[in-house]
Amino acid sequence: QVQVVESGGGLVQPGGSLRLSCAASGSIGSMGTMGWYRQAPGKQRELVATSSFSGLTNYANSVTGRFTISRDNALNTVYLRMNSLKPQDTAVYSCNAKGWYESTGSPFNSWGQGTQVTVSS
Repeated sequence: QVQVVESGGGLVQPGGSLRLSCAASGSIGSMGTMGWYRQAPGKQRELVATSSFSGLTNYANSVTGRFTISRDNALNTVYLRMNSLKPQDTAVYSCNAKGWYESTGSPFNSWGQGTQVTVSS
């Protein structure tokens, strides 16, 4: 099994910054793409940003230029630096980790529980 744990959410004022962290652990043979998704109340979950193992990144248009995803492959950890936060960024942010199990080599696709980010004055 692979566990994914997020941290770093909270309440921040508009224009402020937060950094989210996500660590994957367990029976990991090798990691693939890790990424962040968010779901606001009454809306569908949407992609925020992803990073391949080699560091190729992809961002939603709404966060490009404000958010930065990075990862530490040695720690199976991915980060999301969020700057210039807006009220519309308020959502539950969830981490996704893809890779392959150590024992069988079969793929996994694991999600964290999510962390709340609230942008409000």
